[in-house]
Amino acid sequence: MTSTSLRPLGRQDSTGMKIRSRSLGLACLLCAASAGAAAQADHAKAADRCEAAVTETIEKLRGKDAQDIQFVGAKRALSTNDDDEVGVKGEGRYRGAGGASIPFTYSCAFNAKSSTTSGVVFRETGGAKPAAADKPWQPDLSNVSPQECEAAVASALKGKYPRVGGISFSAATRQVKPAADAHMSLEGQGVMERAPGMSASPFRYRCEIDPRSGKILRAQTTE
Repeated sequence: MTSTSLRPLGRQDSTGMKIRSRSLGLACLLCAASAGAAAQADHAKAADRCEAAVTETIEKLRGKDAQDIQFVGAKRALSTNDDDEVGVKGEGRYRGAGGASIPFTYSCAFNAKSSTTSGVVFRETGGAKPAAADKPWQPDLSNVSPQECEAAVASALKGKYPRVGGISFSAATRQVKPAADAHMSLEGQGVMERAPGMSASPFRYRCEIDPRSGKILRAQTTE
């Protein structure tokens, strides 16, 4: 009579367990690699689409005065706001009237799910220009950020015009003036598209600032 060795049902083959464990680990690594590659692809697409949208906005708002638009790759910063949206910020320059090089900063949001861009804002960078006054006045600009003022103005414009297509600020028009209660007034001009496809329209803006803290106390626009 031949004896047969039976393995108890409750025990598992250790070799099989190791194989299944290795297979599961490999699958996890492949999933992680796939997710990382997808994220890199989304970021690359976000950068391309946003810079294309910024180029289109500059061309619409500046017309023939903007030539040879370039972006500085080393200054580009991307951030993931949620599962579908990637924020892109960076710097660039274009050749303006008379051949002058005009530097600018920009920001944009890219929705990976719909492959669309929104919230395009670009700012021509430069120093604030104090207005002439009857008596000497030396403003303390150490805590003042024109970019924070312009961000507050952009937010106010988006509140008025939810479909705004693009907003541009002209650094050359900035003026710093004294205001009541030892505050400071930063004023300037810009242009915007009130909705995609509309022609550019000008606006003026004014920020009231506490020069000691740099806090934006009020942002106003006149269209």
